[in-house]
Amino acid sequence: MEPLVVRLRDRGWRLTAQRRVIAEAMTGEHTHLAADEVFERARAALPEVSRATVYNTLNQLVAMGELLEISHADGRKRYDPNVAEHHHLVCVRCGDMLDVEADDPDLPDHQQHGFEVLGVEVTFWAYCPDCVRTGANA
Repeated sequence: MEPLVVRLRDRGWRLTAQRRVIAEAMTGEHTHLAADEVFERARAALPEVSRATVYNTLNQLVAMGELLEISHADGRKRYDPNVAEHHHLVCVRCGDMLDVEADDPDLPDHQQHGFEVLGVEVTFWAYCPDCVRTGANA
């Protein structure tokens, strides 16, 4: 999958300096950042970027379909630049979150109650290798 900043350029979205550093903050594999984490990364690259600009830009990117907004076990919204269909593997101890591909579960017609199913989101809850190794799962 192409990095967010490349996808935005391809769409012809005006990349101001602020928008560019926000999009670049979302670069990397298995990126699931909270807004304050995006703000800190963006601010490190461009100290004058404001918190409001980060929040507004994240909301715009979600509305455009360029970021997924997901709920995390810690109660904070996270932003995921991987907009392809996928699921998540989350450590219940440290909160580490990874993208995973798995077969979607099938919802039988009689269980749809007349709803038109648009998609499915699956979260696998587990202990990561570090938490297992340190005994944090005990």
